Amino acid sequence: MPDSREIIPIGCDHAGLKIKDYLITNLTKEGFTINDFGVYSEMPSDYPDIAHKIAKAVNDDLNKTAVLICGSGNGMAIVANKYLKIRAAICWNQEISSLARKHNDANILVLPGRFLSPEEALKITLTFLTSDFEGGRHIPRIEKITHLL
Repeated sequence: MPDSREIIPIGCDHAGLKIKDYLITNLTKEGFTINDFGVYSEMPSDYPDIAHKIAKAVNDDLNKTAVLICGSGNGMAIVANKYLKIRAAICWNQEISSLARKHNDANILVLPGRFLSPEEALKITLTFLTSDFEGGRHIPRIEKITHLL
């Protein structure tokens, strides 16, 4: 069940537009509140522009979780993971999505838009947004991620 106080930022480049729009429609039906960061057309766009906006919002504690979509997922994940408090995970199925939350405390889901159907993307996203970090033995590992060398 969604937390009605949490607003989920979602954004994409041109390769993720169809999935982003499908997710917004269906996540809203599921009771989630969405903040659409764009893009809004299939005109070529630069994934770092959207990834920086969303990663900054999550990093600054304005949002708990977010969704990014680009062609392969790699570009968005690379940009988002530059931020200290971000743990962006590329997920291509529900099991990976669940484990990203439960074991890695991932706070940004990154979808490879060119490799998923909208229906698959929705299932993966719902799994991500409704799974919780297990804590316990995973906490020291998460602390090692954020430790600066």
